[in-house]
Amino acid sequence: MSSLALAPPTRELVLGRYRAVRPLGSGGSGSVWLAHDERTGLDVALKIIPREGKAAARAEREALAARRLRHDRCVRAYDVGHDSSHVYIAYEYIPGRTVREALRAGTLSDEDAVEIAAQVLDALAHAHRTGIVHRDVKPSNILLENRDEIAVRLLDFGLAQFDGADTLTAVGDVPGTLAYISPERLAGDDATPESDVWSVGVLLWEALAVRHPFWGLPLQEVARAIEAGAPPLATERPTLPRRLLSAVDGALAPDPGARPRASALAADLRAALRSSGTRGEKTRRRPAETLEDAPAPALSARLLPATLAAVTAAIGATLLPFWPPGLVAAIVLGTGLAAAFDPRLGLAIALAAPVFPLGNHAQGAALAYAAFALGWLALCWSDARRGLLFVSGPLLAAVGALALVPLAVWPARGTARRAAQGAVAVLSAAAVVGITGGDLPLAGGPAESLEIAPGDAPRDVAVALWGLLTAHPVVLAAAVGVSIASAILPWARRQSRYGVAAVGAVLTGGTIAVGAGIASIFLVIAVWGTAAAVAAGTRR
Repeated sequence: MSSLALAPPTRELVLGRYRAVRPLGSGGSGSVWLAHDERTGLDVALKIIPREGKAAARAEREALAARRLRHDRCVRAYDVGHDSSHVYIAYEYIPGRTVREALRAGTLSDEDAVEIAAQVLDALAHAHRTGIVHRDVKPSNILLENRDEIAVRLLDFGLAQFDGADTLTAVGDVPGTLAYISPERLAGDDATPESDVWSVGVLLWEALAVRHPFWGLPLQEVARAIEAGAPPLATERPTLPRRLLSAVDGALAPDPGARPRASALAADLRAALRSSGTRGEKTRRRPAETLEDAPAPALSARLLPATLAAVTAAIGATLLPFWPPGLVAAIVLGTGLAAAFDPRLGLAIALAAPVFPLGNHAQGAALAYAAFALGWLALCWSDARRGLLFVSGPLLAAVGALALVPLAVWPARGTARRAAQGAVAVLSAAAVVGITGGDLPLAGGPAESLEIAPGDAPRDVAVALWGLLTAHPVVLAAAVGVSIASAILPWARRQSRYGVAAVGAVLTGGTIAVGAGIASIFLVIAVWGTAAAVAAGTRR
């Protein structure tokens, strides 16, 4: 980096018009100087970036984004240019400090923090409408103006992603600051407007809770904690207005489809303040807790995949006689431990558990199941912690509560995954009772023998399974109904009373469709229980 970027420059003009006065700040990609525009007489914030590697391309992208954005909460770019060694962007100069500095000083009230978040969301909503995703929303990229009232400007679109444009990152790169990156981006998915909403949710959680939800952990644990999701804000600030708590928790939903749009969240935050009044408490910053002092989200994050993997392995290893009891126990324990430390490894081992017992019975059945397991592993690879939620199907079917599956698979990320989890939960419940000789769930009678011969090919096994389902359309209808209900739960949560009505209609319609051969009391409880859970999630 040249002396211009690191030390007070000479008296020569930059780009023939800007005279650098004093440094305002610096970072890994360059520095920002207060400069005087000799042509217009205005003071500007002159960003200076070396033309090295990706830095120059990011600077050009930042300037393009700033020029496209015309919003009171986005800093305005006046000019961009370059010479042989640097790229220069002239921004409007706005005296102030970053939100990070304000948080460290402890000068923000709860009302201030909420208004800052709402204004940032206003800026993001405008950016999203123009096809721009920021990808690096964090307190140090938000300027708090020196004014009596709260007024912010969103800075640094150097990592912005444009609709229809190539990104500047290689495959596997995760641009942005880890502490504010959303779970889906850690899993390798592209950034979306919902990713920016997550970042604002983390920022607001941090401002209101007086600590960051994912700091105080070793670096290798931070990603796992983010994937598990932030703890409810009520665990830190139970006296905050309920609507505000719900809005923050909604922004931090691990499933991006369950997060509100930026404009909707901004309106919700302001409505929460208007309806409940403000507390005006100044936040008091304190040092980040150590791992021993901080809550341990990593422990809860490990518990879910470990439990699911162990239960799935236990069912898969014991359905057909093959493994000796001691080895079954070792498989179950080993699968659970593997999932606790590497959810993807645990998912793979748990799915593999039935292969040898099935192969001992019929090689074609083992191959057909292996094809399903590989497909399921691919589907759930980026959500491995929740990849085995479908095991709730056999467990709930055992107590006549199969219709509660949509609630059990709700944590799965993505509409397609939730729908698949719901359908497979019902079908796996049918498979378990079919193998063990029990009554088919919802059908009210035992399943016929599949009559799979040891020499049958995988295609013959698939045809036999389909024949069993068509012979019991109630099971197939239940799988479809539960799949739809599972898919729409996050949508229903966002729609308030209309969403509750939609879930109730789907489940009630399914109850009518499957007929009278069912223990109706369990279905009624399931319908009301699911609707109540959705209603509780929509309350502010």
